[in-house]
Amino acid sequence: MQVFEWIANNIFGVPAFLIGLIVALGLIFKKSSASKVISGTLKAIMGFLIIDIGSGAIVAGLNVFQPLWAEVFGLSAGSMPTDFMGFEAFSAKFGSYIAIIMFAGFAVNVLVAKFTKFKYIYLTGHMMFWTVAIFLGIILHNNPDVKMAVVVPVLSIFMGLYWTLQPALTQKYVVKATKNDQIALGHTVGIGAWLAGILGNLVKGKEYKSAEDIEIPDKFSFFRDSNVITALTMGVLFIIGGIILMVKNTESANAILESAGAQNFIIYSIVQAIRFAAGIAVVLYGVKLFIGELVPAFKGFADVVVPGAIPAIDAPFLYNFAPNSVILGFVGAFVGSLLWMVVLGKTAGYVFVPTMIVLFFHGAAAGVLGNTTGGWKGAILGGFIIATIVAIGQWLCVMYMLPSTIPDTASWAADTDMFIIGGTIIRFLSKFL
Repeated sequence: MQVFEWIANNIFGVPAFLIGLIVALGLIFKKSSASKVISGTLKAIMGFLIIDIGSGAIVAGLNVFQPLWAEVFGLSAGSMPTDFMGFEAFSAKFGSYIAIIMFAGFAVNVLVAKFTKFKYIYLTGHMMFWTVAIFLGIILHNNPDVKMAVVVPVLSIFMGLYWTLQPALTQKYVVKATKNDQIALGHTVGIGAWLAGILGNLVKGKEYKSAEDIEIPDKFSFFRDSNVITALTMGVLFIIGGIILMVKNTESANAILESAGAQNFIIYSIVQAIRFAAGIAVVLYGVKLFIGELVPAFKGFADVVVPGAIPAIDAPFLYNFAPNSVILGFVGAFVGSLLWMVVLGKTAGYVFVPTMIVLFFHGAAAGVLGNTTGGWKGAILGGFIIATIVAIGQWLCVMYMLPSTIPDTASWAADTDMFIIGGTIIRFLSKFL
């Protein structure tokens, strides 16, 4: 019993070690060299630990941004969740289950691909990680006493099915964009991008005009860098919010302005915006580090079991095929996010955090697929669809689906498919587990 307790506390109870163990086993399965097994395992562990470091910077930025805009919209402090676990504590307690569900879900994906006509193998590891985390958070909020012995197999099967079928949903439009049926989109923008492809037909007009036929000046090339976009957007929103509070000059507004201490609030806001963007960059680096070792280990296993499988990979592979659609998709998402920020603030009493990383990657992918049917108008519409799903989904997820577990994560890491599926199937499923 002591041996089992030690393993539970020190291996399965330490998510970073469990991730490292899975990577080590995968690399050994691939017959990698001892050097590769050691380096891959250590990189995976370091990557997972780096995520917590970045999460701290993101939360620090949100702790300024949300009260700032709550005051701008005249919202009460009680309009936001306050007593919740947070991702750092959540991953410490449930991170091992996330890792096990990822591994088991991938095995289900491989088996479904082997025995059905859906030959897609989902290889976007960081999306696998965040989707499992958000879905598990929703289940545990709705049913905090649920037995993990039930959750793990049920969610593993569900994730395996989702990772197999999501690429199939968008493949028709991916083939139109890339002229290639040997690669697929494996990303949680799936439903949003699919809607962009369908609804693009409604805005096409009498004559189809592709976004790629439009000349976009080089001076707008910075739109392709998500880190720069995040820092700029959050900086502008911090500054605008600060100016509004200065004009209001109320006691509560001044209290927020005084949080900058000896610094001017505008300078303080710019630093907070860049720190927020840096936190996201750190998290993405950490995810990239451990996923960079996890995915090859998974792929080696899949190649043996499902010869000729179609890899479903991250959204950026689409961007080279339609670079103008990428920019127009993001523009549609950006405009939509500002619109929904005002609408939700004034009607629902919620401060929408316009998560530029999500809006950039999702808006760009939806723009590419929207362009295949609706041309440049479809690309812009695709981005706007993403902003609508993300804004309304974030509000519902933070306030009603995750308020006791990880609403902080839903403010920046959750996205279209997570909101749609989490708010329907997962929330419904959680009541019966």
